[in-house]
Amino acid sequence: MREAGGGIQLGMAGAEIQVAPDRFEVTSGGALLVAELRSAIAVCVYDADKECGALLHLRLMVRQSKPADVTDTTLATELLMVHRCVEALREAAPGARQLQARIVAHLADAPHARGVSETVIKLVHHYLVDAGVEVLPEDVEHGVGPHARLESGAVR
Repeated sequence: MREAGGGIQLGMAGAEIQVAPDRFEVTSGGALLVAELRSAIAVCVYDADKECGALLHLRLMVRQSKPADVTDTTLATELLMVHRCVEALREAAPGARQLQARIVAHLADAPHARGVSETVIKLVHHYLVDAGVEVLPEDVEHGVGPHARLESGAVR
């Protein structure tokens, strides 16, 4: 079922929900949130006790021709998406008190991808810590091989 205006999908038990790039989804039940990562970062935020979670899928835009320049506007947009995702999860599960997060990234085989991803990952990590979310170690994959498939915090 989709909420009006927000594009947030509250998952139903047993469903698999694909999370599109530059979007997030929230589930309060047994739904499986899935994102295919191709030069992207996924942020999985969850409370295992309340069986609720959210998955944010952020694309990493890396230009091949010149060094990556992460602008304040880009970082502000990413930060706003993280904030909205965490707030939507808290709204969907107001009893959730022990939020944890995992950041997973797949980097293109571009020379400047690492710098862009490190900047965005640090920003997301610091925001989550400031928001009272326990952040687990990041998982970063490189290259053009099989892309990561993230399912509720587990990479396949």
